[in-house]
Amino acid sequence: MSRIDLGAKPFLLPMPVLIIGTYDENGVPNAMNAAWGAVTDFQEITISLSEHKTTDNLAVTGAFTVSMGTEATVIACDYVGVESANHVPDKFAKAGFHATKSQKVNAPLIDELPLALECRMKSYEDDILIGEIVNVTVDESVLTDGKVDLKKLKPIAYDPLNGSYVALGDTVGKAFFDGMQLKEKNI
Repeated sequence: MSRIDLGAKPFLLPMPVLIIGTYDENGVPNAMNAAWGAVTDFQEITISLSEHKTTDNLAVTGAFTVSMGTEATVIACDYVGVESANHVPDKFAKAGFHATKSQKVNAPLIDELPLALECRMKSYEDDILIGEIVNVTVDESVLTDGKVDLKKLKPIAYDPLNGSYVALGDTVGKAFFDGMQLKEKNI
């Protein structure tokens, strides 16, 4: 193997395409695309988020949803990342999104995105949003035997190496199981 240095870059893969949903002070839904986020505890999500309309909305409502971008919604998901609601007030509708109010937090569920985390803002400091996950809601269309089926959900990831969105592939192993083969052999 021959390696070359690429420098300090945010190349952690895969990076989920997270669509953050908020309401403004008038109850108008907004959505934005954020790739730099991760679950950081059993009921916590952390997202790197500079200040803009979404953070203004968070200051008012203290609540948000986080949906996963899907293969079927690539254009809409990218659009809400390249357009500002400060410049296009109907950005949510222009993306083709429709909102249903969450029953758990004061934030919109995006009807076109079948999986969403419903969150309360714990803190927003130094461009880091930390949210408490209070519920996960999923459309029945992406379930198989009561479990989320990734082949039906068809989530996308952001590829920072190539500036593209990619589909997630096939299952290649069983977590917390396959490695037991080596553990049992005491290698």
